[in-house]
Amino acid sequence: MNTKKLLLVLLLGIQTIFIAAQDNYVRVVARPGDNAGSLLKWFDLDKYSCNERQFYEINKLKEGATLKANSVYQLPILYYRYNGKSIRTTIDDSDINKALRIKAYNEALEKKGLMAANFVNTRTLWVPYHELKCPGEKVVSEPVAVETPKSSEPAKGDFSIFGKDNPIKKKDNILKGAVYYIVSGHGGPDPGAVGSRGGKNVCEDEYAYDISLRLAKNLIEHGATAYMITRDKDGIREGEYLPCDYDETCWKNKTIPRGQKSRLNQRASAVNGLYEDHKKTAKLQRVIMVHIDSRSKSEQTDLFLYYHPLSPSGKNVANTLQATIREKYEKYQPGRGYTGTVTARDLHMLRETKPAAVYIELGNISHKRDQQRIVKASNRQALANWLYDGFVADYKKSK
Repeated sequence: MNTKKLLLVLLLGIQTIFIAAQDNYVRVVARPGDNAGSLLKWFDLDKYSCNERQFYEINKLKEGATLKANSVYQLPILYYRYNGKSIRTTIDDSDINKALRIKAYNEALEKKGLMAANFVNTRTLWVPYHELKCPGEKVVSEPVAVETPKSSEPAKGDFSIFGKDNPIKKKDNILKGAVYYIVSGHGGPDPGAVGSRGGKNVCEDEYAYDISLRLAKNLIEHGATAYMITRDKDGIREGEYLPCDYDETCWKNKTIPRGQKSRLNQRASAVNGLYEDHKKTAKLQRVIMVHIDSRSKSEQTDLFLYYHPLSPSGKNVANTLQATIREKYEKYQPGRGYTGTVTARDLHMLRETKPAAVYIELGNISHKRDQQRIVKASNRQALANWLYDGFVADYKKSK
């Protein structure tokens, strides 16, 4: 096949490449920290030793070799163009039990978010190597799901998440009875958008998290209850360059899944569970999603916002924040102007969370001037303060 026909698909923080060749192996771009075992586990291939042997063989690696981040590796998964009739005729094998296992395998990866959609619709069928090439090995009836470790939730009133140098100092009860669920974008295996500055990577999840953490601190100090749904041990940081890492967790210290669909469902479930706990006593509940957009290096953007088209409360929150940010620019940077927009979008987290929700994009991580908005700690604090003022205005309007 001509390499110009190579199809590259970005899935859930994983770059998966399909390419036709004599053996059509699915390919993946390794992330920092990946090894053969972690890749095989995420694709439900780790239960069969022949898969591991084949991984090293097709990638021409010695057993136990270290993988290079951002390099492409073949997985022991064979890619077939589904013929629209049946799995058996697609792979030319009449074994009905094998076909059922392959169907379950594809459905399991779709559920984890590692495949874009159902193989019937995409005509993309993935067949694990062990099903075709390892007849001597035992095959389980269905792929084994990766479980996340169980642990108790952080103690109520434990504010260590902000760091030892940032204690909570209660100031007033302006936001008494308000409950906020702050979902900082990406995290764990997915750093989100990555810009470049001074020869260093600028990862969306690190900067969105730091601003989110500062906002949560503001809200708590003024009487609100605020939950950081995406969590890290770094605390509030003052440096310009925040190292990219992959150790973030979800509320109650759950490991963040690699698949996007699983990751979003995990966060929505955490928010909705807490919402049910508070709905009888809270005066107001809000979901705050914080992201940093990625566009052309030449395209500067102001902070802009999304709300769900079926949520009038979400629209009101977004409009109130927009008005607040505009007022801040007029006060502190007169004549600059502000072009941030408010738009309805049917995004998963806006749709699936129960409280009124707003999705905040802080700027373009690839634009040099927009980067100034996030890399300077003083600017991150200013953003958190301005957003806090917007939520105070929203709270007062809701009374």
